[in-house]
Amino acid sequence: MAAYDVIIVGTGAGGGTLARHLAPSGKRVLLLERGDWLPREPQNWLAQDVFVDNRYVSEDTWYDAHGKAFQPQIHYFVGGATKLYGAALYRLRPEDFGELQHHDGISPAWPISYDELEPYYALAEHHYEVHGAHGEDPTEGPTSAPYPFPAVSHEPRIQQLADDLEEAGYHPFHAPCGIRLNESNPPYSACVRCMNCDGFPCAVHGKSDADVLGVRPALEHENVELLTNAQVVKLETSADGSAVNEVVVERDGELERYTADVVVLACGAANTAKLLLVSATEQHPQGLANGSDQVGRNYMFHNSQAVLALSHDENPTVFQKTLGLNDFYFAGNGHDYPLGNIQMVGKSQAPMYRGEKPVQTRLAPQWTLERVAKHAVDFWLSTEDLPMPENRVTVDGEGKLTLAYKATNEKPKQELNKQLGSMLGQLRMEPDHLFHRFAYMKNDIPVAGVAHQAGTARMGADAADSVVDADCKAHELDNLYVVDTSVFPSIGAVNPALTAMANALRVGDHLLERLGAPSAAAAAH
Repeated sequence: MAAYDVIIVGTGAGGGTLARHLAPSGKRVLLLERGDWLPREPQNWLAQDVFVDNRYVSEDTWYDAHGKAFQPQIHYFVGGATKLYGAALYRLRPEDFGELQHHDGISPAWPISYDELEPYYALAEHHYEVHGAHGEDPTEGPTSAPYPFPAVSHEPRIQQLADDLEEAGYHPFHAPCGIRLNESNPPYSACVRCMNCDGFPCAVHGKSDADVLGVRPALEHENVELLTNAQVVKLETSADGSAVNEVVVERDGELERYTADVVVLACGAANTAKLLLVSATEQHPQGLANGSDQVGRNYMFHNSQAVLALSHDENPTVFQKTLGLNDFYFAGNGHDYPLGNIQMVGKSQAPMYRGEKPVQTRLAPQWTLERVAKHAVDFWLSTEDLPMPENRVTVDGEGKLTLAYKATNEKPKQELNKQLGSMLGQLRMEPDHLFHRFAYMKNDIPVAGVAHQAGTARMGADAADSVVDADCKAHELDNLYVVDTSVFPSIGAVNPALTAMANALRVGDHLLERLGAPSAAAAAH
């Protein structure tokens, strides 16, 4: 049986980032990834293959609360969900870490503050080569360092949109983008600024994902090992149930066992919960770390909608995801409760409509869809999804995963959509043409869109109502940690990836101290 200092289960925003942070310590680190390397191939950039044929959606079957089977839009590859994410790397607002009153209830406080996480936000922005401009968004918190790269420039139609928003009294800002673009020296730019980014894999490694900027830098160190196609099926504990002493892996049809001083889960909110639940023991009859009965509960995935507006003029924008608007993030502007975030989503293409709305577009001539795409300006609207105990992941005796979910904050979601619609006339758009796109949600079951999943193993100071403590260590086990979005007590209204990365770096420093290795900051001095 192979022994390691640290085993990390999952290689996405949490696991891949943590591996890179621990790698220089010299400690033996084993990365376990249930998928393989995502192939680099022409289909990476073909909308038909990605959005209609679901070429990169992993084969998995989950069930909703009514027992109906569905295929989650999930991706098992080295780098996890970041291989196909839109690379919008936002920080949560400082207020998101405290208790916030929403239309449907309370968004709970975190056991850590924005100020505690801020240095790690800055480090994550550095690791993931984020482009942005601090100071443009009035809702953002204090920052200790500038973005490592300048904001990605707006193309003419989006610059016009930004100018129109400013003229109307709003506060648009350059969205923080994790793309490896060098606009000042294009021949040396990894990113080619194409339209096939948001929701696509990147064939030229121009996206700041956890494979390219997490796992690969970690593997440059001889003490780090990666096993692909290695699905962890169970965690086994010591006789007294106080620690995980074996990680059971299924690989090539055989079971293998590994041991480590520290085991870290980063499987995504649903699968981390599943692994904890199926690992029940005599000492932990409800599942590992589940004495509070909170494992699997409080599932969140943002109450989001992708919509397109039809512009009076054609929109020839190639890379559209450069603008954000947080004027309605909190209560105010005539609203008694927070509405959420508005940002651009990747430029729509005609084949995407067939993938997202196959029934409605079945009889539409291709030329009509192409005409719509030429005039489309695409927005992503996110309203905070509240953690509700009945929104949960459960697993039966055969390992069948059920995801029971009911949306929260529907009224603010509707109001945010209405707010955008009311602004269209000022933005050179057709005022009555705002359509739902449901990007990334070809499946008619809304819960199938799991890109922003969070909750299920919440972080908290009290073991009675949380799963892990402020260091993300399980309250009930001495050596089990979680560093994915499942630890989020709340999800805010912006993309969760950067917060997962920053939190993994914070937990990484704690683990380095526990293992007797210097932190990255200490090593630098």
